[in-house]
Amino acid sequence: MVRLLQALRGSQPVARFQRCCGLFPAGDEGGGGGGGGGDPAEGPRLRAACNGAAAGPPRSRGGSAGCRPPKGVRSGRGSQGCPQKYVVKNYFYYYLFKFSAALGEEIFYITFLPFTYWNIDHSVSRRMIIIWSIVMYIGQVSKDILKWPRPLSPPVVKLEMRTDAEYGMPSTHAMAATAISFSFLIATMNQYKYPFELGLMAAFVFSTLVCLSRLYTGMHTVLDVIGGALISAVLLVLLYPAWDSIDHLLLTSPFCPLLSIAVPLVLCYNYPKLDYYSPTRGDTTTILGAGAGATVGFWLNNQYAAPAYTGENLGFPLITGTTVVLVLARFFTGLSVILLTRQLMKNVVLGTLCYCYKFPISDLEARRRLEVEVPYKFVTYSSVGFTATVIVPLLHGLLGLI
Repeated sequence: MVRLLQALRGSQPVARFQRCCGLFPAGDEGGGGGGGGGDPAEGPRLRAACNGAAAGPPRSRGGSAGCRPPKGVRSGRGSQGCPQKYVVKNYFYYYLFKFSAALGEEIFYITFLPFTYWNIDHSVSRRMIIIWSIVMYIGQVSKDILKWPRPLSPPVVKLEMRTDAEYGMPSTHAMAATAISFSFLIATMNQYKYPFELGLMAAFVFSTLVCLSRLYTGMHTVLDVIGGALISAVLLVLLYPAWDSIDHLLLTSPFCPLLSIAVPLVLCYNYPKLDYYSPTRGDTTTILGAGAGATVGFWLNNQYAAPAYTGENLGFPLITGTTVVLVLARFFTGLSVILLTRQLMKNVVLGTLCYCYKFPISDLEARRRLEVEVPYKFVTYSSVGFTATVIVPLLHGLLGLI
């Protein structure tokens, strides 16, 4: 058992998975043999073309000017922050897993979760957002407590650079994918009529693709991914019996707005400290801020708009041309407002903090300080969450999109 865990925690299974999917380091002798369409001599030539580049200081994704990647060769970074060239032999897997990895990024959260709130069901969206916030906080904190490293590169090719400074265990992509897909399934299976097997298969495929994408992009070991999915599944099982109670409390308690802001802020300011900067604290603040703003919006809507507990089950509307147009109009109108709010609040909050703490807006190190990063991201994304749940529905009503 110990040997199995050590193997799952190692880098070799990840490297083998990448090669099975047609992703090779530039210069790998096997690069020309798999995936079809490669020149067997291409690997050695690419290695010679890029020798010396990896020994220098960290550079941009495109590599150094003296070592431009040959045609068909892309560039990432190794474990030491050095340029790392790689060859893609199977573009189907490349784009499939790059897309799947995006399903665990901000671009997915800021589109899918609001879309569910505006177009499907408020109660389903509330449950997903609350579960997502709890699961992601536990996952992010666990990373900085366990401090397990990410896969080594080489032998692994790393396709994502932004999160490479984070620790690996557990995979929060795997946690978020498992939590969102299965919480959506659980929240809808008793309210709407659809084949349960089809919903279960969709949730399984969604979470599996995101989990496998973390291996393909070289950002997690097999154990990181399995651990993330299992932790998320356990949390879902533990939280499910209390779903209705938590939902009712958040909608009706007079203390909800205060606690929804105060508790996440305390958690962000008391985030585990590291010896170096990692984006985990900023990402955690972003998630908790969005959840806090959305929760305040849920409470406000229940108090002053249509009550959430009406006992009416509207079900899925009949899909017609008019319905599709309304859904798309609600989505793109709401998304435009959200993106505008995010950009406006970023500029206003960051400008205010720059004035208060006397640093130029271009000073990246100053923006990473606790007293700047936490209020900057929390206020920005709590405004996004509040806008998505209160302002956008009001705008939909004014425009006759409801």
